[in-house]
Amino acid sequence: MKLAWPGIFSSIVASMLLTSTHVFSQEASGPESSTDALQQVVRPFFERHCFGCHEGSDAEADLRLDTLADSPPVARDGEAWKKWNRVLQRVGSGEMPPKPLPRPDKVELDRVVAWLQKSMQTAAADSADPGKVTIRRLNRAEYANTVRDLLGVEFKADEQFPADDVGYGFDNIGDVLSLSPLLMEKYLAAADGISQEALDSLSRARWIAVEPKVGATLHDAVRDVLQPLLMRAYRRPVTEQEVDRLVRLAETVGVEDASFDESVRLALKAILVSPHFLFKVELGPNPDGSEEVRLLSEFELATRLSYFLWSTMPDEELFARASAGKLRADLDAQIDRMLDDSKRDALVKNFAGQWLELRNLSSVAPDGQLFPSFDDRLRNDMRTETEMFFAAILSEDRSVLEMIDADYSFVNGRLAKHYGIAGVDAGEEFRRVSLDGTPRGGIIMQASILTVTSNPTRTSPVKRGKWILENILGEPPPPPPADVPDLNEDEQAVLSGSLRQRMEQHRKDPRCAVCHVKMDAMGFAMENFDAVGAWRTKDGQFTIDPAGQFPDGQSFRGPAELKRILREGSKDQFARCLTEKMLTYALGRGIEPSDETAVNEIVESLAEQDYRFSALIKGIARSDPFQKQRRTRSSP
Repeated sequence: MKLAWPGIFSSIVASMLLTSTHVFSQEASGPESSTDALQQVVRPFFERHCFGCHEGSDAEADLRLDTLADSPPVARDGEAWKKWNRVLQRVGSGEMPPKPLPRPDKVELDRVVAWLQKSMQTAAADSADPGKVTIRRLNRAEYANTVRDLLGVEFKADEQFPADDVGYGFDNIGDVLSLSPLLMEKYLAAADGISQEALDSLSRARWIAVEPKVGATLHDAVRDVLQPLLMRAYRRPVTEQEVDRLVRLAETVGVEDASFDESVRLALKAILVSPHFLFKVELGPNPDGSEEVRLLSEFELATRLSYFLWSTMPDEELFARASAGKLRADLDAQIDRMLDDSKRDALVKNFAGQWLELRNLSSVAPDGQLFPSFDDRLRNDMRTETEMFFAAILSEDRSVLEMIDADYSFVNGRLAKHYGIAGVDAGEEFRRVSLDGTPRGGIIMQASILTVTSNPTRTSPVKRGKWILENILGEPPPPPPADVPDLNEDEQAVLSGSLRQRMEQHRKDPRCAVCHVKMDAMGFAMENFDAVGAWRTKDGQFTIDPAGQFPDGQSFRGPAELKRILREGSKDQFARCLTEKMLTYALGRGIEPSDETAVNEIVESLAEQDYRFSALIKGIARSDPFQKQRRTRSSP
């Protein structure tokens, strides 16, 4: 089972990890060096501090520690692994046991955290493999881009095809990209129109050099056109038999009366509905073989890299490197070249657009009476700012940590007015501006994020805190209990107290408090930004209080101090979260426990190279999960 579980060894508190590692090394000859420690150290800890809430069939958050403690973490047991990871996160960060329960003794706590860390690290290393291969269908963006680069035809797939399903936060996940009868009908209709436009378009010369030469047969002319086209369409070398079958199909138009164009068009339609075009196939030379791990071929690597960075097929240079067997050896240089190409914008649109939930901006509907300045133009400005900001960090190879606290952004006249930034001329043109002296900085304080994490009539500290937990810290909270009532929003309740006061009263339920302590604290730190991201000091008649405290005791007085804590104290946790998100996107599958070793290596390499964006991308491209595949007999 695949799980989009958060980072296992998050940099919770540096001093705690250092202490726990030291304790573990000193205790290595004792029970912590074996699974006996589970019963001698961990289970007694659970009994004293956790069983009160996490025991029996009615355990809170569906986390039964009485049964979990029956066996140590095993990476191949995905459900148990996910629960052990939650325990490590909550206990290690100080969130558990929750206040006002007494805190565990520090030595005892360190021993438990050390055992969890060591046990999960060892289990992940023992089961490390690159993951199973999945035949993945092209999603709408990939299909449109591939048609564009193969045939020079601009096809609006988002208007012609149904929306792709989403898994692990992305729409390029192989397990959810099914092929329904309706979509197959859409592919057939698209192939008919695309093939016609390809023949009539100005780009025809790109793939049909000449009409049949004097003395040449129709068979020869069609074959000369289809052979190189087929290799590019299938993104690999093709066999003589594959070319022959396609040529024979083209000739069925009619032997005597068939025209060159009609024959090629029929073959082209067949290519566009072929599984080898519609799917990214990685079966290797022996698809029926026993379970094995193998290095991807150069063409398979070119395809993975191209769809990762460009959301489209490999270009001529990638094909040439793959044909010469030199792509893997020249990987870093090719990545640099690809990131210098305008097609890198696909990574902004398709990765950042989903990771940061920018795509949701099109569907939000702030109340027009409460927020009269918000309209579709401002909505587009918000999206453009975040896309340009992400693109700048990518193209300039800046530190990914600037996503948390950069002192610059991109605005036009309208967005500058919305933000209250002086000195920006009116107009549609976006320009880089300094944020010194403003309360903003980083993606968390951009209007796009603040708007998608709000309700139509008010802000939502819960949504904002949850967004930070999921997308910055990699700590998605568990689903809320089913029987918890909604916050009272009637007029009398709204006038009776500030949103913060009402929510504090609402979460007195101990079932809610555990998750909301950290989540709400971060959300309230952003309360000075209204539901469309404009700055304010009051919410109605109530003065805003943006101060808060984390379970480990760290306190802050507003968004600037929260940003500092995230940058200084959680930078490695953010780096891990971003790595896992981007690796998920690059692989087209959820991160598994067996990927932990690779994730660790990527994060370490990223830190050693000052968190440069290129270091993250190159680390992913060089990793075993990206370069290799595990195949089983059940593979397609």
